[in-house]
Amino acid sequence: MAQLKVKLVRSLIGSKKDQIATAQALGLFKIGDTSVQPDNEQTKGKVAKIIHLIEVSKA
Repeated sequence: MAQLKVKLVRSLIGSKKDQIATAQALGLFKIGDTSVQPDNEQTKGKVAKIIHLIEVSKA
């Protein structure tokens, strides 16, 4: 199964509560944190919600 590597590149300060919760659900808490997530519809929805805060690449 394909994997996505997600990296937090912008601060969560000033973000809406639901965007902060989405980042934390992806395992991203501080700038520079990375996580590997499965490439499925749930992950793509989370990524779309906070795409302005993260970088996404294939793992």
